[in-house]
Amino acid sequence: MAMRGPWVGLALIATVGAFAPPAAAPAYAQERTLEQVKTEVLRRAGRQNPFEFVRRDDVEEVVRGLDSLDRDHWAQQWCRMGLRHEARGDRLLAEGAAPAQIGEAYTLAFNYCRAGRYPVASTPGKREAYQHSLRMFRKAAAYFDPPLQIVRFPFEGRELIGYLQVPRGAVRPPVVLHWGGVDGWKEDRQLNSSVLHRFGFATFTMDMPGTGENPILFGEPRAERTFSAAIDHLIGRGDVDGRRIGVWGSSFGGYWGAKLAYTEAGRIRAAVTQGGNVHHGFQPEWLGPALTRTAATYLLGPSSLLDARSFVLGVRTLDEVLRAAPALSLKTQGLLDRPSAPLLAVNGKLDDQAPIEDVYILLEHGAPKEARVYPQGRHMGRSPGMREDELATMIATWLRQRLGP
Repeated sequence: MAMRGPWVGLALIATVGAFAPPAAAPAYAQERTLEQVKTEVLRRAGRQNPFEFVRRDDVEEVVRGLDSLDRDHWAQQWCRMGLRHEARGDRLLAEGAAPAQIGEAYTLAFNYCRAGRYPVASTPGKREAYQHSLRMFRKAAAYFDPPLQIVRFPFEGRELIGYLQVPRGAVRPPVVLHWGGVDGWKEDRQLNSSVLHRFGFATFTMDMPGTGENPILFGEPRAERTFSAAIDHLIGRGDVDGRRIGVWGSSFGGYWGAKLAYTEAGRIRAAVTQGGNVHHGFQPEWLGPALTRTAATYLLGPSSLLDARSFVLGVRTLDEVLRAAPALSLKTQGLLDRPSAPLLAVNGKLDDQAPIEDVYILLEHGAPKEARVYPQGRHMGRSPGMREDELATMIATWLRQRLGP
């Protein structure tokens, strides 16, 4: 019996990268207290990133064991639960249990170790948590439906790694290349992949620059070339239709969705930027307050968002972030008036991590674009009372219009 998606009442949750900037948050960045974090974790359990698909009783046990916000202590407590579920999965496998039971145990194991490295692998304990999460995800992936292929392809003398899933029975379907932000890596995209599979798309997930197994940093010149290498690979495959490629970047990764609409206009059919910065969100007057005071929806508070963004940029301090970020602007780079692939911009009007003005600036330049703005929405458009898959379903519907069935 095969598992549907990897979701049998669960889901995946991971975060981290191969670089390690700040080991301690700057003193001027606000951080939630331990009790505030515990309350927020329990509120999110079973409902919201990064705890959508966990067990409430497990989360309560971990929360009881948290006695500080020390990053390695955080990683250790979540990994203790993850390793317990991995051992249970190993026992079930040895006993010849039903595949759904085994896959569920490994998926839970992944979720907890992914929480351990959240938001980024900026300490030894968090880097260890990330390695655990990779191992557990790949154990769980053996039970996914559609099957998941670990794909390795060359990149400038190194390699890139992605996950390909092709719906059963599909013959050369269109493919959506998608990725997350600073804390949501390729292992964390299974919910969105499962929605895309329902629409008949193949999916290819990878880590954006600065995260996971991507070997280059977010701020490196022409870092989008890692996505171009993935497009090269997809065009050359026989099991997906390389003439019908869509791209979708979420959160801080939404930046690359917008950028690829311009830099890969001739090779992709559609692009989505969801909750990404384009120009205004890279300016110090926006970024300074966001990373020190106003990013209220981030689990551990603004200091944690600063930690995560510093990490992917490969810098250490707020001042370094504020100096590096403006060069990322697509307006400054002269792209906004160039030809682009069809582009959908999605965000909430109340987002405190990426300003809604970055949706509007896309609409004000170049060829006509499309947008979906949620008036009560926060980051990426998430709004009160919204179903977990509502945004992904809306985006998949738009992609099908552009890529075909």
